[in-house]
Amino acid sequence: MAYFSKDSVHVWFVVTLITAHVTLGDGNKNTVDQSSKKQHWGIEPGDTATAFRVPTLDGEFSYSPGALQGALIIHAFTHKAGFLECMWNNDSSLSALVRELPESTHVLFLSLDDSAVDDALWMRRQVYQAATQHGREEVMSRLHFSPLPVFTLGNWIPAVLNNWGCTRHKCGLAQAAFTSEGWKMPLIVKRLDARYDWLDRWDHGSYHLVDAGEGCEPSDGVAGRVAWVSDGNCSFFTKVQSMAKSNASGVLVWAQDGHPLQDMNCQGEECSTKLPDIRASMVHREVSVAQALGLGQAVNVSIQNTPSPRLFIAINQQGALSEMGGFLYPSFSFLNWQAQWFEFSERLRAKLLAPAQVVPVFDKAVMHGHKGAVATVEITPDMLLSDTLELDASLSCPGRRDESCAHWDHTVQLMVCCDPLSPYCNMELGRWITPFRRGIGRWLTDVSPLTPLLAVGHCTFTMKHPWWAMPWVVSLNLRFSTHRTVTGDGREQSFPFWVMPLYGGRVFDKNYNTGRQPIEIPVPDSTKKVLLYAVITAHGSDDHSCGEFCITSHTFPINGINNSLVFGDAGSPLGCTMRVKEGAVPNEYGTWLYGRGGWCDGLQVQPWITDVTGQLDLSGQLSNRVLYYGLFEGRDPNPTKDPGYIIMSSFLVFYR
Repeated sequence: MAYFSKDSVHVWFVVTLITAHVTLGDGNKNTVDQSSKKQHWGIEPGDTATAFRVPTLDGEFSYSPGALQGALIIHAFTHKAGFLECMWNNDSSLSALVRELPESTHVLFLSLDDSAVDDALWMRRQVYQAATQHGREEVMSRLHFSPLPVFTLGNWIPAVLNNWGCTRHKCGLAQAAFTSEGWKMPLIVKRLDARYDWLDRWDHGSYHLVDAGEGCEPSDGVAGRVAWVSDGNCSFFTKVQSMAKSNASGVLVWAQDGHPLQDMNCQGEECSTKLPDIRASMVHREVSVAQALGLGQAVNVSIQNTPSPRLFIAINQQGALSEMGGFLYPSFSFLNWQAQWFEFSERLRAKLLAPAQVVPVFDKAVMHGHKGAVATVEITPDMLLSDTLELDASLSCPGRRDESCAHWDHTVQLMVCCDPLSPYCNMELGRWITPFRRGIGRWLTDVSPLTPLLAVGHCTFTMKHPWWAMPWVVSLNLRFSTHRTVTGDGREQSFPFWVMPLYGGRVFDKNYNTGRQPIEIPVPDSTKKVLLYAVITAHGSDDHSCGEFCITSHTFPINGINNSLVFGDAGSPLGCTMRVKEGAVPNEYGTWLYGRGGWCDGLQVQPWITDVTGQLDLSGQLSNRVLYYGLFEGRDPNPTKDPGYIIMSSFLVFYR
């Protein structure tokens, strides 16, 4: 890798800028013509990115759709963002970038500021130090640092960064504005808020600021005011807790001279301690503020967020532009998770190229209200001879941007009815959970054991979420295919021919298991195999955080033999980030990170399937029974308030 001295880079920068102007203006005429024709002002997520070239510290980065064999992420740095200052000075953040970035992903680092040359050198130095520390120097070949300010690029990138601008929480420029009598102008500084799920957000009003020293102990005189405290000597949590006990409205922790802004978060057991209504942020120490407070002068502070250009955008493997979602705290892990999702999406695209008989059910249908999305399709005999049934489902938003998406996570269920008089009518065929305000999500779910829910003729499919929730746009295809195999003894693989409904869910309280009776299992003749098939999700939050965030177990004893599913990841801090490679939508604008009781935001609910053939008497000479019970930490749930609930569909599936 070539390295440049600061002076040589400045000379090289001027020469390259002239060369880039000539090359991009004349040498790539097709690209410029396309740019001129489109003017790039109407580019939206999903549009194909136009080819471009950008000078870098090591020569030039050239992009054309599909040429990289991987995704490209573009990051625009600015010194005006406290969030980025912390991200770029945090060892764990930089380590995540060099250790977890998918091997096919490239990153182009730009600067929005006039100091782009120095910024490029500094960013490369920060990343290279982390890469060397972890023995990951090879990652540098996929990281590209441009010394050109964004406003000089001469391509579509500046337009997209500006037009897709950033205004949401953790997105625009977070600032604190200080005023004091005698000052001619307010003093505006960048700030970094404490973790959003730990403390309340600031009100956009004016607060009286008061010096509270280190803030490690409760202090008089801060009630109803914002405490100005130094960092160090105790944890951030201790400072905030001490000021909360002092009835402060908020806390501004100032960083010592020469220290970057830090991620203010609780640690370990601190995170289980409930704090009163208080807000907290970190800022740099401003001499004018410190002097005014030291002289006993009144200082007021107001909290503001100024919109900025988008700081991260991406191009997927197919050349389509994409938003990057929300970074909930300052870490490059969020960049990696988006890149992992691109790789999942590409693997899914390859799977969908496999031969199958595709039956369209919904094509960008609006799912909303009591009715949801409803369609009737014809099922032919040859479809039911297939041994594989997959649901190809996707969710999108009314608009092209994430900002048009529904705000909350909700359960989506797919019901099927092929005969209104049949007991199989309106059985659940599939389940998904919507993401928090992100317009991406596509999943392929194998539901082959439930093929007997379908019948030759016309079947009606209903896809619904809560009637009062904001609308989603849904697409769904049934994919029938045959992967028939022969067992080791030469027999052909068996097929499901009957589905027996078992138990459903209910409110998860002390009566959850009350009244559940064993179910007799009739075993049809010619049965060769029996599967237990269940789709179970836990929701709500009682005084034990049940059921969404608590560990629950779900047991089906069959003839006295227990079959148990345990949601051991529920409540884990990063449980659902581990499932991005399975299709969980990353970088949502909500608490998507945490593990849940059987689900993740923006993911299909995977059926739990276990072979119970050996637990049954298939001869018909002995009776067979199944029961079900659900427990919280090994005992019956017994919340004192706000009980959660379990949504469950469970079946026995018989094969011949």
